[in-house]
Amino acid sequence: MSAESEGENHSAPRLIALDWGTSALRAYLFGDDGAVLESRAESWGIMHLPDGGFAAAFDDVTSDWRDRSPGVPVLASGMIGSAQGWSEAPYCPSPAGADELARALVSAGNGRLLIVPGVVQQGDSPNVMRGEETQIIGALATRPDLADDALFVLPGTHSKWVHVRGARIDQFTTFLTGELFAVLSTGSILGRLARDAGRPPSPEVAADAFTRGVLAARAAPLGLAPLLFSARSMVLTGRLAAEGSLEYLSGLLIGDEVRCGLAGGALPRVLVGEPALCARYLAAFSLFGIDSLPAIADAAPAGLWEIAQHASLK
Repeated sequence: MSAESEGENHSAPRLIALDWGTSALRAYLFGDDGAVLESRAESWGIMHLPDGGFAAAFDDVTSDWRDRSPGVPVLASGMIGSAQGWSEAPYCPSPAGADELARALVSAGNGRLLIVPGVVQQGDSPNVMRGEETQIIGALATRPDLADDALFVLPGTHSKWVHVRGARIDQFTTFLTGELFAVLSTGSILGRLARDAGRPPSPEVAADAFTRGVLAARAAPLGLAPLLFSARSMVLTGRLAAEGSLEYLSGLLIGDEVRCGLAGGALPRVLVGEPALCARYLAAFSLFGIDSLPAIADAAPAGLWEIAQHASLK
């Protein structure tokens, strides 16, 4: 078990919170007023568990906290509540905020923890999120000025563009940008030239290739599909260094996401997600004329604390 931080705050523990996704488990011990007393991380996402499964991972990460503070509530969010998780938490219909999520918590692990549901958007083309809702609640705790009406962008494997109105998740769109990059770069011909180059691109080559990809997507009247093969043909015709081809592909995919996301007319107010990925998106947004876009990292802990407050858990 890896401890990421050990807080000096000696207030009594009030909540154990788990951000439990596909590839990792992050745990937080909260004290008074949402102060993080300790935090831990393990690579035990729902698709990679130790012997003993969910229960063993849960006990390894939280048992000493629970032994020291019997009865402290435990709240989890993320893919742990999916059909492949410990116990499925049915989606909460949008619009949904902290109150709606708190009322829809699902018990798991023989009552040892509660799971935050995801959110579903019904309609002709339904959409779902699981885990991002907690990040948004946490981001709103950091930026309450955005609660009335704001567009949030959450980069990731499945990027979300989320319109928040009245502190509730109202409408959202999912872009498979990260997953498409993973599939195309490792499972298609588009990644072969970069692998054959045998070396990473220099920072200058990487930045230039990414920029060229974003600009190509920005100017594409027919969208992404006719552009994808250019990640190969640009190299074969000498217009792009082989080692920069995946940066160019990343620029195409993120640029197309930004172009489509902005087509609705609303401008994003904030990025929420991992800092390096948010920086990549900010570079793309700047090529669309949007230069001042704040980013919020690690919003899940604050979101879990907020939902626990609304559920009167702590």
